[in-house]
Amino acid sequence: MRSLLRFAPVFYALFIDGAAVSAETPLKLGTQVILLGTGTPNAEPARSGPATAIVVNGSVYLVDAGPGIVRRAAAAKLPLPALKHVFFTHLHSDHTLGYPDLIFSPWVLERIAPLEAYGPPGLRAMTDHLRAAWQEDIEMRLDGGEPSNKTGWRVNVHEVAAGVVYRDAEVTVKAFAVRHGTWKNAYGYRFETADRTIVISGDTTFTPEMIEQARGADVLVHEAYSEVGLKMRALPWQHYHTAFHTSSSDVARIAREAKPKLLVLHHLVLSGQPPDQVLREVTAGYTGKVVIGQDLDIY
Repeated sequence: MRSLLRFAPVFYALFIDGAAVSAETPLKLGTQVILLGTGTPNAEPARSGPATAIVVNGSVYLVDAGPGIVRRAAAAKLPLPALKHVFFTHLHSDHTLGYPDLIFSPWVLERIAPLEAYGPPGLRAMTDHLRAAWQEDIEMRLDGGEPSNKTGWRVNVHEVAAGVVYRDAEVTVKAFAVRHGTWKNAYGYRFETADRTIVISGDTTFTPEMIEQARGADVLVHEAYSEVGLKMRALPWQHYHTAFHTSSSDVARIAREAKPKLLVLHHLVLSGQPPDQVLREVTAGYTGKVVIGQDLDIY
């Protein structure tokens, strides 16, 4: 499924089971995946930093907080006070630079509930430093005359290990360990709802665990690098990307064995190649349904 959502249109529609659903207001029925950011550290104007929203009957669950996350959420017509849960795959800057935005902007825009942040060890220290960095702003908004609530700026930090990390009436969220180079802790996430299972790879090299977690999923959102493009890079970058990211052929291998209903490729290391090159490489070894994700696509 693809939305017609882009940056400029005032109206767009999503087709579910053949019926068009207006997305002028947040979708309320069932589970949707909204790609808020599909980029890399490269400063591509059309691709914000990595961030994905799982929206379940109007409740919003975020995975990662790359640059631009709150404005992308606004473009997706998500109510900003609903940005209350975020799950970090790891603490690389391109996945966390939107974290202070996520802490403070929805509060200024009337989020009352504290942000619930889940992620690997180190998240608490990062959060404490961010709150210290913005302490003068917090004090000014609380006591300087601006109308404000006293709670929406707070963050409840949950440093998690692999296993079920969150559950409510809408969703069960499971973290699973992935291999992202020399990071001690990096996770993928599996979201199970009443109607769908969504798996987000995070940043990772090939790991058999990804196959098990993604087996039979409705949507697998996975990163990839172009093997053709990487051969044109300097050797240090070749060594880095092969140790930290997943090759197109390995993504195809994962999908062949896991058999998700839809494979969405994002966070692509292209090394000068067009996105369609990664698609060609993946589909050379995988015949299932696969698409290149764009910011604000809905599945």
